[in-house]
Amino acid sequence: MVKMKKYDEQYNQYIQILKEELVPAMGCTEPIAIAYIASYAREVLGCEPQRVVIEVSGNVLKNVKSVIVPNTEQMKGIQAAVAAGIVCGKADHKLEVLAEVNVEDKKKLHAYIEEHEIQVELAKSPFIFDLFITVYADDSYARVRIVNYHTNIVYVEKDHQILLDKKIKDVKEDVCDKSCLNVKDIVEFANIVDISDVKECLDRQIQYNMTIAEEGIANSYGANIGKVLLSMYPDDVKVKCRAYAAAASDARMNGCELPVIIVSGSGNQGITASVPVVVFAKESNLDQELLYRGLLVSDLVTIHQKSGIGRLSAFCGAVSAGVGCGAGIAYMETHDYETVAHTIVNALGIVSGMVCDGAKASCAAKIQAAVDAGIMGYCMYLAHQQFRDGDGLIVKGVENTIQNISKLAKEGMKETDKEIIRMMIKNC
Repeated sequence: MVKMKKYDEQYNQYIQILKEELVPAMGCTEPIAIAYIASYAREVLGCEPQRVVIEVSGNVLKNVKSVIVPNTEQMKGIQAAVAAGIVCGKADHKLEVLAEVNVEDKKKLHAYIEEHEIQVELAKSPFIFDLFITVYADDSYARVRIVNYHTNIVYVEKDHQILLDKKIKDVKEDVCDKSCLNVKDIVEFANIVDISDVKECLDRQIQYNMTIAEEGIANSYGANIGKVLLSMYPDDVKVKCRAYAAAASDARMNGCELPVIIVSGSGNQGITASVPVVVFAKESNLDQELLYRGLLVSDLVTIHQKSGIGRLSAFCGAVSAGVGCGAGIAYMETHDYETVAHTIVNALGIVSGMVCDGAKASCAAKIQAAVDAGIMGYCMYLAHQQFRDGDGLIVKGVENTIQNISKLAKEGMKETDKEIIRMMIKNC
């Protein structure tokens, strides 16, 4: 392996991955993607639609069914997200499409849902993430399609005229190539990176995600998992890491209108990868530069795992981010690749297999469990304990273990995903 140097190709790829992945979103990203496509379709149509038909893939349905759409006065579901995008969305804001909703907009939103037909259908699609919306007004119509990730518009049509038609050759989900990621090089990158190259995106991640964590601790959202944890163990730094991450999700899943910085297309994963690392650094009196480098390890380890799984699956993404935050904490404490690698393997041996049954209040509880596993993976190694080759899905080498878990999540859990979606449709 050639030692990484500043501004060589791999260094630049890592910077680009961070810039493309660490972006702001307001609300759960799947309903926000629906609001985005609806607002975009309204602009193509040129007026407010009288009727809407939207087709969604099963995984999108799963993540929209039970989560509150921000700035809608606690409304849930696909129809609420569609209506919000049409009535008050700003398509040029993309994943912050609902960031500028006012009181009058909210009144119009309720009226629109009552007075207009919004038909929801399950898409027959090979793509895990697929949205196809058609909006109608008098004799005019517009169609827009998003595939693979939340803002990837691939098709636009108005009144029988095709305005955009990107050919989708495969089911590749990533915005940029992440095949360069591996744990050894991630640690090396964290060691050598010029902080000025990443400071802006990391400062924004810290500010946004800690702000919503503080909001979740201060007020009542969902099942208040973060506050429950703090009430039980107020002085334990490891519990504080879990509690603040859970509290951010408590708020985000239950209507808080603050934005977060996402990772791998997910706000909950962005929260899980960052908040525990920030809390640990603060409670341990670590300096800011070390926090930046620990965050880089956490973010990139999370992205590395998720790149082999895909943005949506039956495998809870909080697991990958919880493992990532454990790796980030291990790095801040030791700067040692071996410790980081063993932390990842140990953590994956604890929580792999947790299912994703959609975005909702209980995500906060899953996040605290994933963070606990990440920190436990590190504590095990400090105590000279580890899971070894042949222990279940654990195999020799951190990259081999990550590949095993990725295969479990992407291929092995396909039928699990389908069954979860079938159950959700049945109970709609």
